[in-house]
Amino acid sequence: MKGRSDGGKKKRVIAFVCVAALVLVFVYLFYGSSDHRASAIEYGRKLGLGGDEDETIQDDTSSSFGLDDGFTPRSFSVCDDRHSELIPCIDRNLIYQMRLKLYLSLMEHYERHCPPFERRFNCLIPPPNGYKIPIKWPKRDKINFPGGGTNFHYGADKYIASMANMLNFPNNVLNNGGNLRTVFYVGCGVDSFGGYLLSSDILAMSLAPNDRGIPASLGVLGTKKLPYPSRSFELAHCSRCRIDWLQRDGILLLKLDRVLRLGGYFAYSSPEAYAQDEEDLRIWREMSALKPLTNDCYHEREPGTQPPLCRSDNDPDAVWGVNMEACITPYSDHDHKTKGSGLAPWAARLTSPPPRLADFGYSTGMFEKNTRVDSYWELLSPRIKADTVRNIMDMKASMGSFAAALKEDVWVMNVVPEGGPNTLKLIYDRGLMGAVHSWCEAFSTYPRTYDLLHAWDIISDTKEKRCSEVDLLLEMYRILRPSEFVIIRDRQRVVDLVKKYLKALHWEEVGTNIDSDSDQDSDNVVFIVQKKLWLTSESLRDME
Repeated sequence: MKGRSDGGKKKRVIAFVCVAALVLVFVYLFYGSSDHRASAIEYGRKLGLGGDEDETIQDDTSSSFGLDDGFTPRSFSVCDDRHSELIPCIDRNLIYQMRLKLYLSLMEHYERHCPPFERRFNCLIPPPNGYKIPIKWPKRDKINFPGGGTNFHYGADKYIASMANMLNFPNNVLNNGGNLRTVFYVGCGVDSFGGYLLSSDILAMSLAPNDRGIPASLGVLGTKKLPYPSRSFELAHCSRCRIDWLQRDGILLLKLDRVLRLGGYFAYSSPEAYAQDEEDLRIWREMSALKPLTNDCYHEREPGTQPPLCRSDNDPDAVWGVNMEACITPYSDHDHKTKGSGLAPWAARLTSPPPRLADFGYSTGMFEKNTRVDSYWELLSPRIKADTVRNIMDMKASMGSFAAALKEDVWVMNVVPEGGPNTLKLIYDRGLMGAVHSWCEAFSTYPRTYDLLHAWDIISDTKEKRCSEVDLLLEMYRILRPSEFVIIRDRQRVVDLVKKYLKALHWEEVGTNIDSDSDQDSDNVVFIVQKKLWLTSESLRDME
């Protein structure tokens, strides 16, 4: 009996050890192998990309930094080349590693899912192998898409002219004498449609899960509201997108209806093979019924009619991280009374105070005060080259005064930070483009998208929100193209702080000026830096 008892104890010990080993293996696989941030940095070090290990900023730099810390970083680690196209909040690998339970049928896997604090990449996104400085922006008549664009059999230019002809617009020009300025394009591909619209003084905001557009915002028609205000676009366009617009009680169609202006157009085109498709025809009929010219028909509906009107406390312009609802957004009192937006044609629209200015209690004088850009160009002119700046981001756009002050042929992404005055609808009323965003998170765009960043008080604001300024600087580095510029307009202490990180970020000081537009008691300065082109050792080997 004693021998059998000892044998049983040994078996139990062996079984316990085996179970413990399995648990440790599981913990390692789940947590250790999924630390994609650490593995990316370590991989970069092995390639000799990030400098000496004692020069590398440790993980605690993702917390807020202060002027009195006495710390001057020498270098950031470099992410490995597999992350050269990383979009931190649209990262399929992160979704798999975190075991997020998402509904693929609702496109949730293409929506924003930002990494938690401990999983953020605190390293520099390197240029891809063989990266070169982008070519200069071509003249408008030089834009060419192979085949005229992937979605248009006879070319995008003929397709656009045929749309204008169907709408009886003068001279078959889609801008309709400046009355059609802003377009929302779903499923853009390479966005030949938006590219060809530029010559007609029309701006298109293209939405796609992966592709780059002219311009584009990465995203999908999923479960969240689009990051655009209500009644922003004169035309919504969908070509060969094959979207099930009527799913979930027509919620996607209602989502589109919210951003269309009163009297706006929905262009839903398909190849001839689908011309008589019953589902496509049904979508067309349902959208037609959604676009009356006043709220009268909504108020005359029988009780219980579906879809319902949105509740009166449902703010149509609250969009950041807000779930969609299957309800109809009624027109504002102004649009209902005037049966239109009341906006001036382009280009007078840029400087004409819009009716929605009254929603904020802003005066006409406040609206007409554009940002003075003379001091910027005085510093930039010795460095900047002709036709190299095309894509610009204003990181805190307010009413779009910076974009309105630019006289060059450029496109500006006007960002209105989440949590402040939601003035984005005023920006769209000026005929400009933009999106709502929280700078505590990464922006939904590819690395190296913008030629110029305008950061007015945005670093100070980030600290006040108790978010990481280092994360913000790394994000600015990610979305800025090499050899291009950042205009920082902020307090002196913030500029002094940023100067500590210039070498680590491969940035170079261009110049500094006193901010003459600031309040008398303000110590704001204008500080401009340029991102230098650098290549990893792997890229250099590939170029040899």
